[in-house]
Amino acid sequence: MSDYTLLWQDKDVLGDIRVLEDEQYRLLSFGDNDEQSKQLKSAPHVPQHTYIQAMLLSLMFTNPRSAIILGLGGGSMVHALRHYDAGLKLTAVELRPVVIAAAQKYFRVQASKKLQLIEDDALNFLTCSDHKRVDLIFADIYTNEGVDENQLSQAFIDGALRLLKADGMLVLNCWKEHSRDMALLARLQASFAEVYACLTSGSNWVIFAARKPGTLKTEGLKTAIEELSARMHYQATRSMSRFGPWE
Repeated sequence: MSDYTLLWQDKDVLGDIRVLEDEQYRLLSFGDNDEQSKQLKSAPHVPQHTYIQAMLLSLMFTNPRSAIILGLGGGSMVHALRHYDAGLKLTAVELRPVVIAAAQKYFRVQASKKLQLIEDDALNFLTCSDHKRVDLIFADIYTNEGVDENQLSQAFIDGALRLLKADGMLVLNCWKEHSRDMALLARLQASFAEVYACLTSGSNWVIFAARKPGTLKTEGLKTAIEELSARMHYQATRSMSRFGPWE
C-alpha cells in the first residue's frame, strides 16, 4: 500500500476508511494493507478482485432483470452489473453512510432510476423491507475484521429467500475457511435446491445458492464463459476451473 497516495480519509464507529490511488487504480480501504475495493480508473466496470469475478459467474445461469447488492464498498459490483446490462434494476444496501459518501465522491457511484442506494443494515433490510422480489442477491458484507457473521446466519438466509424470486439465486462472498463450515452448508441445502461454490485464487469461497433445481450446471458452458469474458473484459475461465457443487 506504500505505493499509493492517500486521497481522503475519515472514520466512524466501525473504524477507519481511506481512499488511496496511483496512476492506474483507486482503492477503498478499511485498515492497514486492506483492499476493500479496487477500481481501474480507465475502466471502472472491469472487476479487479477475483472474488468479484467469481460472483459474476452467476450471470451465466440466469437472465436477471433485478438484483440487490448487500455491501456497497467502492461500487465494484455496481459498475460491473451496469456494464453487463444497463437495464438492470439495482439496489445497493450499505450500513455505513461514510462508505456511501466515498463511493459517490471517489468511485463514480451515483443513484439513478436504475440504481437505488439505501443506508441500512443488510439483515434488517432483508427481513423488514418492502422491496420487490429480485432475481439475484449478492452479499459481500465485510468489516475490517472479516466476514460479518450475520451473513452466515439462518435469519440472513430466510431474509434472502423472502426477497428472491422463485427461480432466484443468492451469491455469498466468504473466506476459504468457510469451505469447511458444514453447518452453513446444511443451512443452505435446507433452504435452496442447489448449492455450488468456487474457490478463488485470492482465497475467497464464493457460494451460489439457487432456489430452482437445474439452475446451476457445469455442462455446455463454453459459449457462456466466452461471452461473459468478452462482455466483461476478464477471463471467466479462471473462476470456472474451481466451480462445482458444494458437498
